[in-house]
Amino acid sequence: MRAPRARRGASQVLSPDRRLRRRAFLALPLALLLLPVPGRGLEVQHKFTSLTATNNFALDGSGGKVYLAAVNRLYQLSGPNLTLEVEEQVGPTEDNPLCHAPQLPQASCEHAKRPTDNYNKLLQPDPEQGILVVCGSVYQGFCQLRSMDNISVVAVAFPPGAGSGADEGADQVTVFPSMLNVAANHANASTVGLVLKQAGQDTRLLVAATYTGLGSPFFPRNASLEDHRFENTPEIAIRALNARGDLARLFTFDINPSDDNIFKIKQGAKDRHKLSFVRAFLHRGLAPAARPPGSYAYLALNSEANAREKESHAHSLLARICLADATKKLTESYIQMGLQCGGPGELFNRLVSVFPASAALQVRAGSASAPSALCVFRFAEIEEAIRAARNSCFVAPDAGLVAVLDSVVQGTGPACEKRNIQLQPEQLDCGAAHLQHPLSILRPVTARPVFTSPGLTSVAVSSVNNYTVVFLGTANGRLLKINLNSSMELISRESITVAYSEPVHPIMQFDPSDSSYLYLMTSHQIARVKVAACNQYATCTECLDAADAYCGWCTLETRCSLRHECAKSEEPYFWISVSKGVQQCPSMTIMPSEINIEKENKGMIIQINGNIPSLNGMEMSCDYGNDIRTVAKVPASSWNQIVYCNFPPREKYPAFPPNQDHVIVQTAVRVNGRNIVWANFTIYDCKRTGNIYPKTACISCLSAKWKCYWCTRKYTCLSNVTECEDSIQMNRTEFGSLGYQNKCDIQGSFLFVVKEKDMPLECHFETDRIFEARWVNASAVQCSNVLLHTSNKRHLFPVNLHLKEKPDRFIDSPQMMTVEIYNCATGSADCSQCLGREDLGHQCTWSESSSSCRLNSESLQIPGTCPPPEVRKIEPLNGPLEGGTLVTIRGRNLGRRFSDVINAVKIGNVKCSPLQNRYIVSEQIVCQTGEAPEEFSDVVTVNLSREGKSRERYSYVHPVVKFISPSDGPKAGGTRVTITGNHLSAGSEIRVLVNSTKECTGLSRTDTTITCTMPRVEFTNDAEVCVQFENKSCIGNNSKFTYRKNPSITDINPKKSQISGGRIITVEGYGFLMAQNVSMVVHTVGKEPTNCKVHSNTVITCPSPAASNLTGSKPASVDFYINGRLYTDDSLFPPEHPEEAVHISLFHLEYYMDPQFFTAKKEKWIKHHPGEPLTLVIHKEPDNLGLESNEYEVKIGLISCEIQIVSDKVIHCSVNESLSTSERQLPVTIQVGKYNETIAMLHLGGSETAITVSIVICSILLLLSVVALFVFCTKSRRAERYWQKTLLQMEEMESQIREEIRKGFAELQTDMTDLTKELNRSQGIPFLDYKYFVTRTFFPKCSSLYEERYILPSQHLNSQMGLQVQETHPLLLGEWKIPENCRPNMEEGIALFSTLLNNKHFLIVFVHALEQQKDFAVRDRCNLASLLTIALHGKLEYYTSIMKDLLVDLIDASASKNPKLMLRRTESVVEKMLTNWMSICMYSFLRETVGEPFFLLLCAIKQQINKGSIDAITGKARYTLNEEWLLRENIEAKPRNLNVSFQGCGMDSLSVRVMDTDTLSQVKEKILEAFCKNIPYSQWPRVEDVDLEWFATSTDSYILRDLDDTSVMEDGRKKLNTLAHYKIPEGASLAMSLTDKKDTTLSRVKDLDTEKYFHLVLPTDELNENKKSHRQSHRKKVLPEIYLTRLLSTKGTLQKFLDDLFKAILSIRDDKPPVAIKYFFDFLEEQAEKRGISDPDTMHIWKTNSLPLRFWVNILKNPQFVFDIDKTDHIDACLSVIAQAFIDACSISDLQLGKDSPTNKLLYAKEIPEYRKIVQRYYKQIHDMPPLSEQEMNAHLAEESRKYRNEFNTNVAMTEIYKYAKRYRSQIVNALESNPTTRRTQLQHKFEQVIALMEDNIYECCSEA
Repeated sequence: MRAPRARRGASQVLSPDRRLRRRAFLALPLALLLLPVPGRGLEVQHKFTSLTATNNFALDGSGGKVYLAAVNRLYQLSGPNLTLEVEEQVGPTEDNPLCHAPQLPQASCEHAKRPTDNYNKLLQPDPEQGILVVCGSVYQGFCQLRSMDNISVVAVAFPPGAGSGADEGADQVTVFPSMLNVAANHANASTVGLVLKQAGQDTRLLVAATYTGLGSPFFPRNASLEDHRFENTPEIAIRALNARGDLARLFTFDINPSDDNIFKIKQGAKDRHKLSFVRAFLHRGLAPAARPPGSYAYLALNSEANAREKESHAHSLLARICLADATKKLTESYIQMGLQCGGPGELFNRLVSVFPASAALQVRAGSASAPSALCVFRFAEIEEAIRAARNSCFVAPDAGLVAVLDSVVQGTGPACEKRNIQLQPEQLDCGAAHLQHPLSILRPVTARPVFTSPGLTSVAVSSVNNYTVVFLGTANGRLLKINLNSSMELISRESITVAYSEPVHPIMQFDPSDSSYLYLMTSHQIARVKVAACNQYATCTECLDAADAYCGWCTLETRCSLRHECAKSEEPYFWISVSKGVQQCPSMTIMPSEINIEKENKGMIIQINGNIPSLNGMEMSCDYGNDIRTVAKVPASSWNQIVYCNFPPREKYPAFPPNQDHVIVQTAVRVNGRNIVWANFTIYDCKRTGNIYPKTACISCLSAKWKCYWCTRKYTCLSNVTECEDSIQMNRTEFGSLGYQNKCDIQGSFLFVVKEKDMPLECHFETDRIFEARWVNASAVQCSNVLLHTSNKRHLFPVNLHLKEKPDRFIDSPQMMTVEIYNCATGSADCSQCLGREDLGHQCTWSESSSSCRLNSESLQIPGTCPPPEVRKIEPLNGPLEGGTLVTIRGRNLGRRFSDVINAVKIGNVKCSPLQNRYIVSEQIVCQTGEAPEEFSDVVTVNLSREGKSRERYSYVHPVVKFISPSDGPKAGGTRVTITGNHLSAGSEIRVLVNSTKECTGLSRTDTTITCTMPRVEFTNDAEVCVQFENKSCIGNNSKFTYRKNPSITDINPKKSQISGGRIITVEGYGFLMAQNVSMVVHTVGKEPTNCKVHSNTVITCPSPAASNLTGSKPASVDFYINGRLYTDDSLFPPEHPEEAVHISLFHLEYYMDPQFFTAKKEKWIKHHPGEPLTLVIHKEPDNLGLESNEYEVKIGLISCEIQIVSDKVIHCSVNESLSTSERQLPVTIQVGKYNETIAMLHLGGSETAITVSIVICSILLLLSVVALFVFCTKSRRAERYWQKTLLQMEEMESQIREEIRKGFAELQTDMTDLTKELNRSQGIPFLDYKYFVTRTFFPKCSSLYEERYILPSQHLNSQMGLQVQETHPLLLGEWKIPENCRPNMEEGIALFSTLLNNKHFLIVFVHALEQQKDFAVRDRCNLASLLTIALHGKLEYYTSIMKDLLVDLIDASASKNPKLMLRRTESVVEKMLTNWMSICMYSFLRETVGEPFFLLLCAIKQQINKGSIDAITGKARYTLNEEWLLRENIEAKPRNLNVSFQGCGMDSLSVRVMDTDTLSQVKEKILEAFCKNIPYSQWPRVEDVDLEWFATSTDSYILRDLDDTSVMEDGRKKLNTLAHYKIPEGASLAMSLTDKKDTTLSRVKDLDTEKYFHLVLPTDELNENKKSHRQSHRKKVLPEIYLTRLLSTKGTLQKFLDDLFKAILSIRDDKPPVAIKYFFDFLEEQAEKRGISDPDTMHIWKTNSLPLRFWVNILKNPQFVFDIDKTDHIDACLSVIAQAFIDACSISDLQLGKDSPTNKLLYAKEIPEYRKIVQRYYKQIHDMPPLSEQEMNAHLAEESRKYRNEFNTNVAMTEIYKYAKRYRSQIVNALESNPTTRRTQLQHKFEQVIALMEDNIYECCSEA
């Protein structure tokens, strides 16, 4: 039942929903924020890697063992370490998805089995029974029960007796398919399960599996209609799993004799309810306090969309089943609801992973490329929704809330109904048998996404310390951990990479023995991950700041840890969690915090802050470091807030650091031998303060942060004020101060002002430079005779005053005093620089004579002017009219100071404003140009009282942008564009803007071009590009750059490379012409990227890089960079956060060892005679690279060896040029990519040298011998070369044959796939009606005689076609047409004659009497038998009894002679009657089972024949099965695709594929076949009824004919016109139309006189004449027999269709067994037993002669009996070969075949033994069927008679039979009189009465008719 239209978003009944934009899954109850910084709180502990892709994993109850299931493998691992304990291989196995499991003893399979990978579908441990349920995809989803201790041991053999032999006396256990078909049988179909164990109940197994039967996308296409899945595999089932009980019930799902515990969707509703299961889990339920909680099984699933319905969408569903009552059917409690995750505008509609938490269901959904979301659904809401729905269904029905699932087989349907009942609580939860079930809640449970991110694949949840921690697996192999507080706010996020680019499996599990570990699985690995890495945080603040719910501070152990890792963590304050906050971290305060070293300190008080446990009774001390500890005490009245510590003795004080007046001591409170809290205090010494800063001792002392005092008398710093009477403190101002005047020169005096009384002083400059000081007055001091030097431009010297008598006592200065010394000669290269120093206070003057700067020692007046400015260089030399260009002017005398040049710079009359921060005195001016009214060019002037001009000219220009190239590129950016224009190098600053917001980067420019890299954009559009100069206006001339879709890569080939690299990888896709540069990166191989080459818009080639390390069995990931941007399927831009971005490499490359080559005999030296052709045969080791011939390069020295033949093991190459060279040895090297190997050395030996040496050594007497030897050697070499050439030809021929078969098979498969797609199984096959089948079978040669007399008018196919003759037969006429004057007597006579024929004794005597007549020929006997069959068709029971009696007589006659010859031919009436009887009984089987494969075989034969050339006159073809019809010439034919229009057969125009060698009649035939393929052949127009017109141009057209004036003559014969003759091109337009004027140029082509006409080849007899035409004399001479290999090619391509046909003929359907065959075979066996015939060969021959040879061979040779088709002579010849193969298969005699045997028999000699086994098995299956009673057979025959009772006119048949009676009247009368029985019943008199009634009228009346 479907929900109302308005509620399609709800999870109605399993209906799918694909409308939504995003794929989704459901998840956790949180609203999260994305934080960009990844955490570090995860740690991968152990990993295990599988050799094949993983499928499932499971843990035992204690976590001690981990079971991992992968493709074809099972692993048993140790729990904590993931070390391998047991490995078991479970595949591949010989299987076929259309076959029953081999464990089913009564089932056999007619389909070919092949090695099939075994994908694990279910892995469920049952610790109580110690078994592991392992279900795979092979054998229809068969399950095994393995031991949990050792998975290699099958704990329970199933089916019973399958393991070890059972006792013979034991009861035979019946095994049903439903017990074996447990899981899904396809790799991509889902299966979930649970082991159910309820108190007081046997163990059961809940299994939910996706339907993979007929109609599903998983069912094999075009293979069979046989579906083992529907009846035997429900979607959901609860099965018995009591391995210790009755094994006969194992895996059964019956709960009582009449009910099955299943949930199965009806066959008609399968396509609307395609279920994909995600997870099954148990939940105890949240029951009210009044009643105990139940036990429920939940199923999370997706209902896929129905592709046939546009409005169909996918749904996420949650289903619940009650488990408390084992006797309750599954469907009674089944209820489902939708799960809707998402908010407005964004809905996630596909579950990916589910995790049940304690009170909520966490769900996730998504994919690697689409956003996915995490949602949470509360179990309380789910249970409340279920109760409300059940109450609504039965108490207050609401059609919009709940519905009954009427698409379920065991449901009650059809709708909810109100009942006057009060539902009990358990009924509200679990339903009841008397209530409607199963139910679907129409309104989904909704939840907002808590977290969204791309590529989430799995979820696991844990509640820790009032926090919720969610673990999320991703599609790129990462594991995310998000921590949420009680308000569902994100407080932290962390991630770790588990496996690069391997998606995490949807199921993750916590270790049952330690929940701080999480097991997860990727595509090839399983990992044990620690949920938190707390030990990385060193302090409490770091620990709690990390906000990891798992981590807390272990107070007394002073470390960050998991809670269970901390001792006494359950007691208060021993372990501080994140929820307590950082403020609760333990800390302490020391009082006092500053201690004077000179005071005696006995103890300190420590105040504890934060949380620490109670310290009473613990061993405590204070730790000062360096093993210095004192006793610590806690007052009894304090709660750990105060600790008293003794101070260490003075001698243990730590030493003061150098130049420091204090030392900081770290003190810790030590509890139980561990420091738990720390703080610092300071020990200071005031005396050290004054000593550290001797030049400012007083100021330093008084400004110290300690309590220090300055003692002026002692000139020392004290901490005790009592030690000095005149000490001063910081608050007093009676200390000396010192100032200085800036009056100095290089050599002279310095005056300082001192606020002190007179005392002898000295001036101290810098380090140890002391000069005399004298008092100028009471407060001023002058330093005299100071001499200081500097080589720099200026230098600052610090200066201090100290007492002359006590040099260590300095007079303090609040500020540092310095004296500046300058050097005029340094740093003043010109006048402006020299005089400009005046601003610095430097008295320098410029000397023009010496061109130098010197000290103005005489205090002369500094000159006011300098030489004019000298402008040496300006840049840039041009700029835009709008100005704003920064012009840099370099030169000399460019001003003394900036104020000199502010208004001094102009370009022409345009002002250029200098920039102060860029001005360098005299050397550089940087100014900003003003706006110019028009373009001009002028010098730059600098006017500083005197003017300077530049040599170069600055130009104001108008930049122009003309166009941009390329004008388009991918939206990912990276395109390097060139902007062309004029004056583009103008200005100092330039930007290229895209849409005025983004910049083009990486600029480089010339005067006419700008080159830059385009940025990325989000959408495809036209972007405006402009150039902005100096941040002014942007110019672009409307230049646009079109952003297009990013290039797309669809595939790479090959996908393998040798480790040396260099193999050319072809990259396929589209949009590549936008790629300016492409590079390929192969990860993990350790090499740099390789540059690729773009060949076209769809092809790129890249050389594979060399691999420095092999990647093992796992393929290496491949990435591409297009225009420098990473290719990621839909976008080429790099992700925003690379550390957590989901990037999955879409392509992979497998690396294999380099290929190995060697010479034929593995020799390292090859001898060769120069000047002779060389052929090399190179062998290679088998490899997995699949190299093509063009990938090999063989060289001999520098000469290439041309490769001619390449196979899997051998390479042939030849060198035709001379190898003559000065070197006598040449290396033979072979190169594949970058792999280069020298396999041998070629030694060049001279035959002339050998002859010369022989002549010298041998005497003249041996000359003849030498000559003979030389001749012999020469001939040997020639023979060897001839052998090599022959070998090359044979290898080439074999390669061509292999390639031809492979290509032919591939093409035919494609053609036949297209054909079968178009074929409608019920209407597309042109079956003849039953009546036409009967007449053609009964009267194959005689029907034309009747047609001449009884032919019906022809009928129109349509208005455009001519009249077509319908096949008719007099026996089919509805009315017996005779003149009225003859009717009474004839009707009476025929009625009486019919009565006689219905008398068994009369009929038998009648038949025997006719057969005894010598002139009663075989043709008459067959005709009589068929007429009798028609006459008695309404009484098949009677007809069968007559046939049996006649057969008994025939058996009696044969048994006395040679019984094996019985039924061998059709020479008697009864043998033809048997043929007709078989045709009637087998018609339904023929049409329903054999018709389709037979028709496909016929189509395949026609397709294969039409693939090559066909001689229109001889009928011989390139492709055939019959040697006599083989075209033994190599006629090259090229296909042509023609666009044909034809107003007929319901179509207007088509593209038709023909060959250029086809005659025009052949072209017409193919066109008609293309247009009329869905119309019976009898209604097609004929070739001679249509004209074919070619439109060569728009004005010229030609009528194409086989013969016309353009036909050419060859050898006196006219050649038929072909497409090649007319030179019709590919894609030409033709029109075909019906014509009233038939083409009388020629009749049927094949009837033409071969003396006058030919098509492809001349007649065979003339090929042998001596005089041949010029054309034939140049034909390549080959043996015609070489083309016999084409028979093999044709056979190979048709083999599959022939196998399907034979298997269909010799198969037995369970739903429709061959009743008639069983009945007749039993009759034969009964007759043989009566006559003592026990020879099995005789019985085999009888059965073969009666069915296969009598019926099936007739059908195989005559498909026109079954279908309305055209059986050509060529098809007839091919069918003869197939029929012969079928005859041989049914024969029991051995085939004695040899080289002289006919090819038609040799062709299928290999397959005959296998076919014979099928025939024998077929006979055995029929023999083993239960016998049929006469009543059953008669009922079957009566039904057959009833179906066709009005199809035939029996009066006509009677009339025809009467003609035989009249003809042999006397012989029949004598026979009747001779037979006692007929004589007793006076039958001869009744026969005479018939003669009397009919004799006078029949011929006369019939002639009038």
